Amino acid sequence: MKKRVIALLMIFLLLFPVMTYAAEEEEELVNVEEIVEEIEQASSTSVDTPEINSRAAIVIERNSQIPIYEKNSNERRKMASTTKIMTAIIVVEKGNLEETVTVSKKAGGTGGSRLGLKAGDKVKVKDLLYGLMLCSGNDAAVALAEHIGGSVENFAELMNQKAKELNLKDTHFVTPHGLDAEEHYTTAYELAIITNYALNIPEIANIVKTQTCTVWINGYIKEIRNTNELLGYLDGVYGVKTGFTNGANRCLVTAAKRGDLDIICVVLGADTKKYRTKDSIQLIEYAFQNYETIPIEEAITETFAYWKAQNEKRIMITKGLQDYPELMLEKVPYKIYPLKKGQKDKIKVEIENEEILEAPVPEKYEIGKMKITIEGKELFQVKIITKSEIARKNVWDYFKENIMTITRNSLLDLFY
Repeated sequence: MKKRVIALLMIFLLLFPVMTYAAEEEEELVNVEEIVEEIEQASSTSVDTPEINSRAAIVIERNSQIPIYEKNSNERRKMASTTKIMTAIIVVEKGNLEETVTVSKKAGGTGGSRLGLKAGDKVKVKDLLYGLMLCSGNDAAVALAEHIGGSVENFAELMNQKAKELNLKDTHFVTPHGLDAEEHYTTAYELAIITNYALNIPEIANIVKTQTCTVWINGYIKEIRNTNELLGYLDGVYGVKTGFTNGANRCLVTAAKRGDLDIICVVLGADTKKYRTKDSIQLIEYAFQNYETIPIEEAITETFAYWKAQNEKRIMITKGLQDYPELMLEKVPYKIYPLKKGQKDKIKVEIENEEILEAPVPEKYEIGKMKITIEGKELFQVKIITKSEIARKNVWDYFKENIMTITRNSLLDLFY
């Protein structure tokens, strides 16, 4: 009889998978729809900068990585489980998603939010990644770190190497899960840069936009749900990661896209989950209500082409094998640029350039620059450079030039 009951129980578990949530997110429930209504009732068309509870925050436009909102965005702070965004980057870039991981005693015993692993469990890397990013499994983080790096410490070194590759100056990792530790920190701005990089990796982008999925642990299925309260509830949201520790307080990284505007919003250090949610919604709505993007690279390229046609032959080269330089534009740093709505027609392009150059002139020599401004504020500059080197004339060149001049004059005298 006991064997039959156990068998029926096993069948039940297989047919009706357990829903697993992160412990960090069970402490406080929020109603996203109520918060959205509350914000809309306060002001549906506000252009004022939101007042938020979070200690640090930023909103960046993804293509340009230009901030369109900042609050203490360069302040070093603990970031809790948003750490796992970098963990996922290292796993995807260094690992094989189809490999099977045997969970260690250390990984199985890791506290906090969990996927529910125990020592000896066998799980594919891909399933661990879903457990890492959806239900914020700290046990999955350690299992992945040990599998990829050999140890948590070695894996943290890989994370820090990646931070250096991304030119991050105020980010340092100690763990793959983000539980509070000394010397484990980032900033809102640098976390946005990490997130932007991660979202350019298709495997990660697909994972963080997933609301629920089924993973396999030791051949048994388990259904897990994303802890991101905005995913599936706020228009345009497609990720990314929640976080909470006592040291970091409530954290949330959100990616959202409406029309041509694609943003990442980071809030760190909110007092409660409701504040975290409300702050994020306010910042996201502020961005979409007040900002748009323009194809700045296209506009600058067209402006330069027109200017070049009018001015290239006006720039003289003295003592050179060429009388005029061939000009080109250095790479424009932004394909598109975020602007407050209504500012598009206020953009101006100012061009400064040298008019006389003495050879030799090296390749890619800066002869001028285009300054892009709006209402007197400079946004950025683009250099105007020579396309190729222009050599200086030598004695033989002058001799040949004189011979040609004499010959030409003689022919003219002969016929006229």
